[in-house]
Order: sequence, then structure tokens, then C-alpha cells
Amino acid sequence: MPAHSATPTGTAALPQGRRIVAVIALAPALVALALWAFAWPAARTAPRDLPLGVAGPATATAPLQKQLSRHQGAFEIHHYADEAAARDAIEDRTVYGAIVATAQGPELLTASAASPLVAQLLQQAVTRHVPKGTKVTTTDVVPASAKDPRGAALGASVLPLTLVGIAAGAVVTLLGLRGTRAVAALEGTAALVGVVAAVLAHSWLGVFTGNWWAEAAALGLSTLAVSAAVAGLAALIGPPGIGLGAFVVMLLGNPASGASSAPQMLPEPVGTIGQWLPPGAGASLLRSVSFFDGAAATGPALTLTWWAVLGLGAVLLGNALKRGRTTTQAVAGLEPALAS
Repeated sequence: MPAHSATPTGTAALPQGRRIVAVIALAPALVALALWAFAWPAARTAPRDLPLGVAGPATATAPLQKQLSRHQGAFEIHHYADEAAARDAIEDRTVYGAIVATAQGPELLTASAASPLVAQLLQQAVTRHVPKGTKVTTTDVVPASAKDPRGAALGASVLPLTLVGIAAGAVVTLLGLRGTRAVAALEGTAALVGVVAAVLAHSWLGVFTGNWWAEAAALGLSTLAVSAAVAGLAALIGPPGIGLGAFVVMLLGNPASGASSAPQMLPEPVGTIGQWLPPGAGASLLRSVSFFDGAAATGPALTLTWWAVLGLGAVLLGNALKRGRTTTQAVAGLEPALAS
């Protein structure tokens, strides 16, 4: 019998020359995409409706508000009766800082734990708009860790957690774990990552100063949200789901997280979208539990939980659909035998 040669399909059917052209064209496209995702938000960093408080009598705060209004769209002004109310708003993460009108001159309240970059920006803005020779007293109401005054550790934690989450989801998929076994593997990995990360960042480096278990839970939930999303997409659409999940959380979520600045410092709608994705929600949750006793933690915690629940649900659904297809094929294969 003559030998039948298989007809190549997909990329294998492309001649070598076309493959080379495809690779050469793909590389600059990926570079352009990565630069757009990471460099564009960084190059356009500026305050956009940044929540800022103004405290004191209306007659005293009116000139301050007039000065701030010159920066159209930069600040979202919140009025408070006195300094105590402004401090409470900062500690509740309602505003990033506040300008208090006093008899001695303006006093600036900041929270470097919320964003060292924003705290520095507010100092520069207030100093620039007061009369020359006027001394501006600055008080850091919620300071960052003394071992990490610039908040670099929190910003640097977003990428490793994202990478670990992508890797965990990919490994579970490539190892062929399905259903409840995959869910158990993802949850166990996330819990272990949370504990190890808390040991390193809190116990060893001392850059986080909140409740240890709350920080471990935030770190673990951030990892689970990413890994479940990647594994869930792969369970539904196959191995390409790994690439799709990695694209969403890495190229979109990571640069839009605002971890090194603030969501309101990024171009719109990047800052808003970033808080809907695991990296941004994880950074906000970790900041809340580490420095603000859990203030404003509900929103990001719910966002991460939804990602985790939907991802794990997709893992279980994908397994059920595959079992259903396998059963249908087996029954279809038995029908001819039974008919004979």
C-alpha cells in the first residue's frame, strides 16, 4: 500500500521564510504593546480628581480652594470642619491629605503610607501657592514604614505576586489537574504564598506594619485571584487561556495597578480599570490592611474574591464540560457495536 503523508496544518504549513517574517514582525509588535502598557501611564503620571481635604472656617479655606481650583481636574476637594475631621478622613482613606487653615498659616496633613508620591506632590503644591516666606507645617498622619519610607516594597510586590499567580495557574493546567484537585492545588499554593510573603515582607524586612494574618490573607487572595483566572480560562478554552490570562493581568493589570503612585495619578480610564483587575485590587487591599487598619478594604477584597470565585468556578465548569463530551463520545462509539 502506498504511504500516505500527513498534510501539515497550522504554523507547520507555513514555509520557513514566512515563519521568519512572522517572528520578525511579531517581536516589534510585542515591544510596542509592552511599552504602551507600561511606559504610557508612567509618562502621563499627574493628579486627576485626587481626593484632597480642606479644613477650617469657610472664610479661611476659600482662598485655598481658589488656588487649588486653578489646577482644573487635578483635585477633588472635600470640606471638613476642623483638623480632627480631616485626620479621620485621611485615616479612613477618604482623602490622601488635607490642608488645614490655622491662625499661624496653612498646615498640611499627608499620609505617606497611602502614597509617598502623592504626599510629596501635595507638599510641592502647597508650598508653591502660599505667599513667600510663609512656613507650611507638614504632618504625616499615617506614615509609611520607617524601613521603607518611599513605599518601594509594596510597589515591588505586585509583579512577583502576579508572576507567581500566572505560574501557578499554568502549572496546574499543564500537569493535567482538573476539577476539585485543581481547585485544591490553587488554593493551597495561594495560602502558602501568602504566608511566605508575609514572613519575608513583615517579619524579616519589616516593610509592612499591620496585622500579620491580614497581610498574609491579602497576599494569598491576590495570588489566588490571578492563578484561578489563568487556570479557569485554560479550563474553558484550552492552553491559549494561559496566554490570555497572562495578558490581562500582566500587560493590563500590572502597569494599571497604581501601586507605586495612586490610581488617581494614572490617565483615565487606566486608573479605574486597574482597580478592577487583581494587581490593582491586591495593592489597594494590602495597603489598607498594612497601614490603615483595614480602612477601605472592602472594595478591593470583593474584587479579588470575585476573580477567585469566577476563576475556580471556571475550573470546575471546564472539567464538567470535558467529562460530558467524553461520555457523549463513548456512548456514540458504543452505538454501532450495540446495533450489530
